Amino acid sequence: MIVYPLWHVGHQNEAGDDGSTVHVDESGVFCDESDGDDVKLLGIYSTLEGVEDRMHQARLLPGFRDEPECFHSDPYELDQDDWIEGFVRVPPGDQDRGQSLGGPPLRGGSGVADDSGFRTDRRIGR
Repeated sequence: MIVYPLWHVGHQNEAGDDGSTVHVDESGVFCDESDGDDVKLLGIYSTLEGVEDRMHQARLLPGFRDEPECFHSDPYELDQDDWIEGFVRVPPGDQDRGQSLGGPPLRGGSGVADDSGFRTDRRIGR
């Protein structure tokens, strides 16, 4: 069964060349939790229509309406293992500045590996 987790990133990062906040880049919604970005799971839906309905509702609410383009959802197959070869911790300063949700190395199916953050873990393999 395919489900659709819906995430929103509240941005506070200073990842732009001039220290400005980056919301979306060429890879999608940008996220750097160690630089102040805040990721919220709004729900997990069985259809894309459910995702669209929730985004529409959320865009009317404080916080979400300030960043209406900073939602992210990818299909996720239930009962499928991710991170099957583990992960390694990457010390601050030894990694690229920030990552975009939805692309490697961030995708653990839903785009989040665990509660340790998007930047500090790198997937091995897959």
